Amino acid sequence: MKVVAFNGSAREDGNTAMLVREAFKPLEAEGIETELVQMAGMKLGGCIACYMCAENLDRRCAVDSDDMNGLIEKMDSADAIILASPSYFSDVSAGMKALIERAGIVSRVNGNMLKRKVGAPVCAERRCGASHVLSSINFFFFIGEMVVPGSSYWNMGKGKAPGEVKDDEEGMKTMADLGGNMAWLMKKLQG
Repeated sequence: MKVVAFNGSAREDGNTAMLVREAFKPLEAEGIETELVQMAGMKLGGCIACYMCAENLDRRCAVDSDDMNGLIEKMDSADAIILASPSYFSDVSAGMKALIERAGIVSRVNGNMLKRKVGAPVCAERRCGASHVLSSINFFFFIGEMVVPGSSYWNMGKGKAPGEVKDDEEGMKTMADLGGNMAWLMKKLQG
């Protein structure tokens, strides 16, 4: 089994990545493979509504001039997906929004190809906005018929400067609990 996490932050190893790595610990302890994809610096654009993906039905976006299809392939091959974003003006980052738009339509037109995969949102925030970020990501999971586990609190951690999120004791515990719940759910779904 494999979990692929997508870090939608402009900071490669900032607070968002730190939260994901904390969620990975219980997954790895259960023998589940993990991969963190850093989206910082990738060339990613939003959906252009060409709907060629609905004609091609090849589990790919027809726009092949950026990094998106590599991300969609990783989603398709994973058993579970974590979408992680900082709160940028109370919403996901532009790169994460592009991933949601394009992977969402490719999945939908290809028979909801992410159906029954485990999906978990993660948000790093300075002060507020996490609720909207988590909702935006969960809407993607829910319309794709994915299975979303809970945690001991909302899947968020507080911190502005890189590393500050580690001082959020409750946020770090929430990530560890999320990883544990994901591992449990993945094993139940597999069995």
